[in-house]
Amino acid sequence: MLDHFQSEEHSEGGDQVRTSRSELHVVAPSISVPKRIVRLWEYRPLLVSMVRKELSVKYKNSVLGFVWSMLNPALTLIIYFVVFQLVLKNGIPQFAIFLLCGLVVWNFFSNAIMSATGSVVANAGIIKKVSFPREVLPLASVGSSMVFFFLQSIVLVIALIIARDVPAFSYLPLLVFAFVDLMIFSGAIAILLGALNVFYRDTQHLLEIVLMAWFWATPIVYPYQQIAVPLMRHGILFLDFISPMTAIVLTFQRVLYAKVSPLGVSHTPVHILPTNSVAWFAGQLTIVLVVSTILFVIALKVFGRMEGNFAEEL
Repeated sequence: MLDHFQSEEHSEGGDQVRTSRSELHVVAPSISVPKRIVRLWEYRPLLVSMVRKELSVKYKNSVLGFVWSMLNPALTLIIYFVVFQLVLKNGIPQFAIFLLCGLVVWNFFSNAIMSATGSVVANAGIIKKVSFPREVLPLASVGSSMVFFFLQSIVLVIALIIARDVPAFSYLPLLVFAFVDLMIFSGAIAILLGALNVFYRDTQHLLEIVLMAWFWATPIVYPYQQIAVPLMRHGILFLDFISPMTAIVLTFQRVLYAKVSPLGVSHTPVHILPTNSVAWFAGQLTIVLVVSTILFVIALKVFGRMEGNFAEEL
C-alpha cells in the first residue's frame, strides 16, 4: 500500500522539476465481528494449510521430525522424577506426573502466543500480495501448537500408565471443557498480540518476560495450597483466579493427577489441589469461557482496526 502518490513534471531540458504530493489516508475495513468469524470459517482450508506449513518448516530436514516434540516432555519428566522424588523428595507423590499435567497445558499456551506474536510480521510478503483474512496467521500458530499439545499428551498418558495413576473419571468430561477454554483464550491473545507486534516490535520481547512471571504465578511447579492459603487468609483468593490459565491448569491436574490430599511430611493433609466438586470446576471454567469469548471479540475488533495499515507498517 502506498503512503502517498507522487507526480513529477519535467521541462524539456530537465532543469525544472516540480513534484506534488497528496496524502492518502488508510481506512480500516469496517467488517463486523460476526462477518470476520464467517470469513475465518470460509477460509478454514487456508488455515489448515498454514498449520501444515508451520509444522513442515519446523521439522524441515529433521530425521526424527515430530518425535522431538515428544522427547522434550519425556526428558523433563525424567529429570524432575530424579531430582524431586529421588534426591530432594519434596513430599508430593509422583511429582513428575503432577508437573507434566500442568506443563503440557502451559507449553501449548506459551508456544502458541509466542509464535503468533511474530506471525504477521514474518508473513509480510504474503500480506502485501494476497487478500485473505489476516487473522489466519496468528491462528495458524495456535493450530500448530495444538498438534504439539497432543503429541506431548501422548507422553503424559504413557507416564500415567507406567506410574499406574488412575484419573478421576467423574471429572473426566471437564477436560473437553478446559481444552475449549484453552483454545479460545489462546486464540484471543494470539490475534491481539499478532496485531500489536506490527506497530510495536517490542511486544515480542516484552512477552518473554511476562510469560516467565505468568508461569510462576500459575500453580504448575508448586501445589495450589501454597499460594491459595496465604491469599485466603487475606481474603484475596480471587487474585489467584484472575488468570484464566489457573482454572484450566487446575482442571487438567485434578482430572489426570487426581491426588487431592495426600499425607505430607508431618502426616497432616496437604491439599495439593482444590477439594471442590465437579460443579465448582465447571463453574470456574464457565467464567473462563465467558471471559475468553469477550476477549476474543475484542481481539478481532482491535485486529480489524489495525490491519488496514499492516502493509504500510510492514
